Amino acid sequence: MKTLTKEMQDAITPTQALKLLKDGNERFINNLKVNRNLLAQANETSDGQHPFAVTLSCIDSRTSVEIIFDQGLGDVFSVRIAGNVINEDILGSMEFGCKVAGSKIIVVLGHTNCGAVKGACDHVELGHLTGLLDKIQPAINDEKSETKDRTSQNKNFVEKVTQINVKKTVEEIIEKSSILKDMLEKGEIGIVGAVHDIQTGEVQFDKDCIFIK
Repeated sequence: MKTLTKEMQDAITPTQALKLLKDGNERFINNLKVNRNLLAQANETSDGQHPFAVTLSCIDSRTSVEIIFDQGLGDVFSVRIAGNVINEDILGSMEFGCKVAGSKIIVVLGHTNCGAVKGACDHVELGHLTGLLDKIQPAINDEKSETKDRTSQNKNFVEKVTQINVKKTVEEIIEKSSILKDMLEKGEIGIVGAVHDIQTGEVQFDKDCIFIK
């Protein structure tokens, strides 16, 4: 697999970028990863990088995007925070990745059995974690179908909140970053939401949360 150059990055459309990620995940779940010389890629990217995607995922140790999307060094800007929530620093990182460095797609990636989502569902309070989990509360409030057990013990509730949290994060990116919104409207980038199943490895992209022109 060739290391991305500026010319290769420029030629990728947001739609093609999404397909590259989907194809990579398909390889991963079938244990057919592309053979890469990572040491060579390290050398080839030492003077510059041209990733085609920016991902916002949880810090969960099972959700390394380079692995589950079968990507190499220099392919993806990876932003990680518990609960894949958004803040000004993360927005700034995304703006750099797309506007300055030329990435073509932003992926907000939640995952099943998320500890941060569970903690938010149980209203956990612990130091600085309290404020972080508060950012997931709007997704909990928006989940109306589960009326009896609205705790981490209800797997269906947790997964529904996870999906809503991804959607709300995507919406928040578009709402709060005029730079990324403008790029999206011009068709320069795409912004999508997805959930990674930590048991099967499959990433499911939400068809209602794919913004690509």
